Amino acid sequence: MVCSLYCWTCSWWILQNPQTRAQVDSLVAAGRHDELRSRLCSRMSFGTAGLRAPMGAGFNRINDLTVIQSTQGLCSYLFRYFTDFSSRGVVIGFDTRGQEESGCSSERLAKLSAAVMLSRDVPVHLLSTFVPTPYVVYWCNGAQIASPHDKEILRCIEEQLEPWSASCWDEELVQRCSLRTDPLSHINSCYMDELTSLCFHRELNRRCPLKFVHSSFHGVGHVFVQQAFQNFGFPPPIPVPEQKDPDPNFSTVRCPNPEEGESVLELSLLLAQREDAGIVMATDPDADRLAVAEKSEGCGWKVFSGNELAALLGWWMFFNWKEAHPDPADTRSVYMLATTVSSKILQAFARIEGFNFEETLPGFKWIGNRMHELAKTGNSVIFAFEESIGFLCGSMVPEKDGVSSAAVVAEMAAYLHSKNLSLNQQLHNIYQTYGFHISKTSYVVCKDPPTIQRIFTRIRNFDGEGSYPKTCGGIRIVHVRDVTTGYDSSQPDLRSVLPVSRSSQMITFTLQNGVVATLRTSGTEPKIKYYTEFCAAPGERSEGLEAELQKVTFALVDEFLEPERNNLIRRSV
Repeated sequence: MVCSLYCWTCSWWILQNPQTRAQVDSLVAAGRHDELRSRLCSRMSFGTAGLRAPMGAGFNRINDLTVIQSTQGLCSYLFRYFTDFSSRGVVIGFDTRGQEESGCSSERLAKLSAAVMLSRDVPVHLLSTFVPTPYVVYWCNGAQIASPHDKEILRCIEEQLEPWSASCWDEELVQRCSLRTDPLSHINSCYMDELTSLCFHRELNRRCPLKFVHSSFHGVGHVFVQQAFQNFGFPPPIPVPEQKDPDPNFSTVRCPNPEEGESVLELSLLLAQREDAGIVMATDPDADRLAVAEKSEGCGWKVFSGNELAALLGWWMFFNWKEAHPDPADTRSVYMLATTVSSKILQAFARIEGFNFEETLPGFKWIGNRMHELAKTGNSVIFAFEESIGFLCGSMVPEKDGVSSAAVVAEMAAYLHSKNLSLNQQLHNIYQTYGFHISKTSYVVCKDPPTIQRIFTRIRNFDGEGSYPKTCGGIRIVHVRDVTTGYDSSQPDLRSVLPVSRSSQMITFTLQNGVVATLRTSGTEPKIKYYTEFCAAPGERSEGLEAELQKVTFALVDEFLEPERNNLIRRSV
């Protein structure tokens, strides 16, 4: 017997979805007991971006049953937390993703979530078609759920795993129930209206000769990016025809993540060459991330990293803010935010320009909740980002937003073009003023949690018990910060300023040569990510920085992660 869970609970799941039952039966017939244990003997938990898991059969997968269970737990918690929950209700949206073999789709699961809420007479504002993630807020402040709510919601889920009634499985209930409304038109109108607050040069945009290509990566972004461009005075960007319509199989890309760069932008770049377009943009399937590439002066394309694009957007947002607020005293209430594994370029901006900069833990939920706290004290966040191509211009929603960012990048490119500058030339100008910031980000794959634990335990006892590494690539490590344990050697009390996060691994090393290097586990994928950045002072020459950073990066991976010894799979895309 694989697990006692398999014996008793599959009744609801098997009866209601024969496709998930077929998946389990297939694993049983094949004798794949380890896979069955993985699926049936653990549950989903909150990562850096909510409850995340592959679709498919199992209690640690996304499927009809686990979505119903999760919604029941959320519903119970919301009833306890908000006295007026039965009147305010919930907003539910969905994107285009799905898995044919398990019969799951984002739309179907959204309807099941709605059915659970409606079965308890909770009003449901279910959007009638797929939408970008920023259209659907999370908590009452709009930001993603963070502690302690996540832990309490998980506890409520585990308290009531049995579906409440047959109504919870009735996805057609949303068509009959008077408590269901569709706010799509209103939300879309409000979003596009508020988007105009980020448009500073509409007349210039109308005259812009630049052509833009956009790929929505088979997701939700096509229609919304087209609207955003028109809102800014641009003609709609040229869509990549093979990728503009929804396709849960992502049939034209090896990996549906534009963060992977040029290797997955092939169709976009080919189309741009044919159309003589100078800028390529790609939004990920739920349109909260944005990739940008620019035709190089000679040949080929410059694909901007998330950190490079953030340098440009941070400069642009502050440039336009200063135009409207010439009094230097006003900068005291202005903030920019970034996750701690992202580039320190905004910190360099803040030192010279006089505004405030803060770091958060990885994950936009930390940025969103910090924005809410700052707003309560009369401060405003004009730009925030995470290095994984997640950007927020202004404070329309406390979440990364690829749709609004695409329109802002287009306007920035149009303005620079009118000054005979490319995006890449302006990036170089920024580095000349604020200091070169050269970064590398990648990962290794590790699907064995005990191996990951062993790797980080070794780092924490590298030179004896409780002793972290003292060098990396022969360069002295001057500070170590370990937010998993709460240790920070740079602080007088040796305690990390950032909150302790014991649910994941993250250690940052500051080296004598100015390199900052971080190792952390992904909250959503079986990866150990690594981030390195050389932060040069303003006026410092850039020669040799790339080679120095490369040396540290190789040493960080080889000395601390030991990929060959630990059977880690290096990034191949």
